[in-house]
Amino acid sequence: MQEYETLDILQRVAKGTLSPQEGLLRLGDGAVRDALRGLSLDTQRPWRTGLGETVFAQGKSDAALVACVRHLASAGPVLVSRVSPPQGQLLRTHFPNGCYWPEARLFALNGPEAFAKAIASPLPQQGKAVVISAGAADMPVALECFGALVFWDKSCACITDVGVAGLHRLLPHVQALREAKVIIAVAGMEGALPGVLTGLVPCPVLAVPTSVGYGLGEGGRAALTTMLCSCAPGVAVVNIDNGFGAAAFAAKLLG
Repeated sequence: MQEYETLDILQRVAKGTLSPQEGLLRLGDGAVRDALRGLSLDTQRPWRTGLGETVFAQGKSDAALVACVRHLASAGPVLVSRVSPPQGQLLRTHFPNGCYWPEARLFALNGPEAFAKAIASPLPQQGKAVVISAGAADMPVALECFGALVFWDKSCACITDVGVAGLHRLLPHVQALREAKVIIAVAGMEGALPGVLTGLVPCPVLAVPTSVGYGLGEGGRAALTTMLCSCAPGVAVVNIDNGFGAAAFAAKLLG
C-alpha cells in the first residue's frame, strides 16, 4: 500500500465517512509492495493474521536476502528460515545484533530474548506446545519448528530421539505430553510416531514427515503416507520437512 493510500484511509476515518472498523480492514488488505529486487514484502501481515512475514532464505540472492531483512526490520522483529551457513554469516555481517541458529537454520533480528537464550540452553521438556522428534536425523526440522515457536513467544518444549525403534524412551515424557495443548511430532523413515502419540494424549497432534530414510522412503513420501493413513483420530499432517508450517499452525491454535 502506497503512503497516499494509507493517508486517504486515515483522512476518511477522521472525517467520519469511513468507519474505524472498515478503515482497519482496508489497511490490513494493503500489502506493502516495494520493489525490492523483484520481491514484495508484507509488513502489515501481523495485523491480518497474527504472525508477521517470515523470510524464506533458500534460493534468494545475497542482495535480495539482506534487502528483505533490512526492510522488514524497520517494522518489527524479523525471522528468516532455511538459512544456509554462508547466508547465516552474511546476515550476521550485515546485522550483528541478530541471532543465527545453524542447527535450526533460523536467523532472528529484533526478536525476543528467549530466542537467543534457546540457542545455548538445554531444550525445555515441558510447554503448552511440545515438539517431539523420532531421531537425530529429524532434528533440523524439529528445531526449525521449536525455534519459530520460541520466536513467536509461545510456551514450547522440545523432546528428541524418542522414535518407535525404542518406545521405552517415550515413557518418561508421557505426563508432559498429556499436559500439552498441542503436539508436533516430527519423524522420517516409516513415520509411525504421530499415530502412537495420538493414542496416548487428549490434545491434537500435528505430524511432520521428514525426508529421512532409505530407498523406499522416497524422500519422506513413505512417512507422509503413513501419517495420512493413521488410524488414530486427531492427527493433522503438514508437508514433508515443513517444521515452520507446523509451528505456524500450532501458534494459531495456542492463540
